[in-house]
Amino acid sequence: MGLAFSVPRGFRPLPPSLRNMFKEAAADLGWADRPADGDLSAWSVQGVLLLNTCLTVRKGEANSHSKRGWEALTDAAVRALSARRSGLVFLLWGKPAQEKAGLIDADKHHILMTAHPSPLSVRHGFDGCRHFSKANDLLTAQGLPPIDWRPT
Repeated sequence: MGLAFSVPRGFRPLPPSLRNMFKEAAADLGWADRPADGDLSAWSVQGVLLLNTCLTVRKGEANSHSKRGWEALTDAAVRALSARRSGLVFLLWGKPAQEKAGLIDADKHHILMTAHPSPLSVRHGFDGCRHFSKANDLLTAQGLPPIDWRPT
């Protein structure tokens, strides 16, 4: 799909990390139910960039394509965003994403970091992080519209 965590509409079962993201968003934003579909393209239309540190992976093998050059490309993308914009909200989930924090001008942007939503690490900070509402609070404080975090 080209969007980190996103899967095509109707894809079942939802990947565990995405299920955990929806669980956190529902708790954070007071949703009565969690979304059934995992197509996150509605987020990108609102300006959310969903970027993995590595852009490809062997099926079922996390980080199987790390250290193959993707990091240089994603580093360049993060640097460019940091240099050309201001007031962005970066959600850095997991250690590889958090390693990008040094590429972001913290005087111009907001950086929220926590554990990855993977079942292996979700209880190490992702659960209860409230990043969805915190991101919206940071946006509205700048006079920008909040993100509608429901996928559809």
